Amino acid sequence: MWEKAILGMAALRILSGSVEVLAALLILKVNEVEKALLINSGLAIVGPIILITTTTIGLLGMSDRVSFAKIAWILVGISCILVGVRK
Repeated sequence: MWEKAILGMAALRILSGSVEVLAALLILKVNEVEKALLINSGLAIVGPIILITTTTIGLLGMSDRVSFAKIAWILVGISCILVGVRK
């Protein structure tokens, strides 16, 4: 049987992939560069939110097996990714 954390993480990734596919179809439907850029910008918000949420679920799922120091390093790494993406 799968762990709840695994099911939650997989569900979020499926949702994220579905949003990406729907956005691609919407871009094709609108057929205008300006509107396509707006849709694409909206996806830039979804990606980091899914990253943070899935990582949080994973960390909570294994918090009893990982030290606080390792969790802190993971959070620092995620912060670096987000800062790097924004710069």
